Amino acid sequence: MSSSDPTVQPVPASVVERVDAADVTLSNPKRAVISIGSNLGNRLETLQGAIDALEDTPGLRVKAVSPVYETEPWGVEPGSQPSYYNAVVLVKTTLPPDSLLERGHAIEEAFERVRDERWGPRTLDVDIVSYQDVVSDDPRLTLPHPRAHERAFVLVPWHDVDPDAVVPGRGPVAELLASVGREGVAVRTDLELRLPE
Repeated sequence: MSSSDPTVQPVPASVVERVDAADVTLSNPKRAVISIGSNLGNRLETLQGAIDALEDTPGLRVKAVSPVYETEPWGVEPGSQPSYYNAVVLVKTTLPPDSLLERGHAIEEAFERVRDERWGPRTLDVDIVSYQDVVSDDPRLTLPHPRAHERAFVLVPWHDVDPDAVVPGRGPVAELLASVGREGVAVRTDLELRLPE
């Protein structure tokens, strides 16, 4: 592990063993949709670092990355925080949802995410939007994400990478997006996130 590796938070050894055993060809992987966002520091570099860190996770393969969108922060006074860069990442994984959540938090912490205030500025946000067709109201990880169906900054990039996607229990992303609209979500064609090699 080099010191430049952003994923300084290790995955628990028991999880690694389980996943490595299943990771020969990612047999029977599950589809998951992950939303990433940043509004502090070098936002594009941070998002790319998060994608690379996801790909470096045993038992996880990044399959698609959306264009970058710029959006105003949610739930705060306009102009009080820098704008966000947002993207959606499609992955296939043999990790169960709770391990995927732990990995997301570890990646956030590696980028010095601080959870001081609700809707506060953040270097990195990693949210599991959906996991296969799972519907769960577990307070630690509600699936699908309880507000994904009403947030254009999730629906717009998700629709880009998977136009036929469905939010479990809520309906097709295309229909949800049509009702929410695209206002305030601007594509940044000058910025690009790479799929890991």
